[in-house]
Amino acid sequence: MEHKSIKQWPEDERPRERLIKLGPDALSTAELFAIILRSGYRDMSAIRLARQVLMHFDSLEAIEGAAPAEFRDIKGMGSAKIAQIKAAFELGRRLLQTGMEAGTEPPGFRSSRDVYDYYRPRFYGLKKERFLCALLDTKNRVFRETIVSEGTLNASLVHPREVFRQAIKEAAASVLFVHNHPSGDPHPSQDDIRITSRLVETGRIIGITVIDHIVIADGMYISLMEKGYIK
Repeated sequence: MEHKSIKQWPEDERPRERLIKLGPDALSTAELFAIILRSGYRDMSAIRLARQVLMHFDSLEAIEGAAPAEFRDIKGMGSAKIAQIKAAFELGRRLLQTGMEAGTEPPGFRSSRDVYDYYRPRFYGLKKERFLCALLDTKNRVFRETIVSEGTLNASLVHPREVFRQAIKEAAASVLFVHNHPSGDPHPSQDDIRITSRLVETGRIIGITVIDHIVIADGMYISLMEKGYIK
């Protein structure tokens, strides 16, 4: 049946009709992707084309991160379909960030998991490292954030003077560091550990506590405080 256009399928087998009737949870990943693609080509249905895209990239994460040129090896994937895919992923990213819009009351962090859940959308899909410093009040609530550096993390980019400048100015009770590993491995590097140690010591000297440094990567995270690198 798949060689036919989806319009020729029985109505109760068409992805769009099934989604409206049963909800998106009832559809496979390929069916959801077919709805985004809208159509296939010639004797290739949208479902079969969706499956080819999924097989070509192996995972949704790989599809989300692929450059437009990487789709060109797949027959039937023109600019319109590539744009539809990219738009769908961007809408998903913005939905994840909805709770962090200006004016939304930030939570009081009680655990490293709270920090990860709050910041994961901000770091999702980034292709380079970003080091963020969050200034916290006495209830461990974020009241200001600064991006300290973007790019490969090293001591020259993350200098204590720059990191704590805003914290001193704003009289922060404590600070929290968050950065990502685009490689997908959240384990801290030696540079991560050295930088954290240097920042913790600086915080002790100036009277601003470093409560944690969270490394986020590919749906996982590691707390340097929980690993014993922050005493």
